[in-house]
Amino acid sequence: QVQLVESGGGLVQAGGSLRLSCAASGSIFNYDIMGWYRQTPGRQRELVATISSEGSTNYADSVKGRFTISRDNAMNTVFLQMNSLKPDDTAVYYCNLRGYTVYAAPLEGYWGQGTQVTVSS
Repeated sequence: QVQLVESGGGLVQAGGSLRLSCAASGSIFNYDIMGWYRQTPGRQRELVATISSEGSTNYADSVKGRFTISRDNAMNTVFLQMNSLKPDDTAVYYCNLRGYTVYAAPLEGYWGQGTQVTVSS
């Protein structure tokens, strides 16, 4: 099995900051892309940011210039620094990996419990 444990969410006022962490463990064979996604009730999960093993990053237009994704390969951990938070950023945030388990199953099928981010106006 693969475990993804997100943490760092909370309640913050608009304009504030939070730093999310996601630690991956278990039967991971290899992966390249690590990403953050978010979901609000009644809406599909949306991509927030991704980072490749070489450090190339990609951001949703709505978070560009405010969020920064980073990773620690030795710790199988991905981070999301969120600054200048807006009420529209309120969501449950999840991390995800692109790769395979030791059993050749795609890692994209594994999700953690997520971490709630609530931004008050």
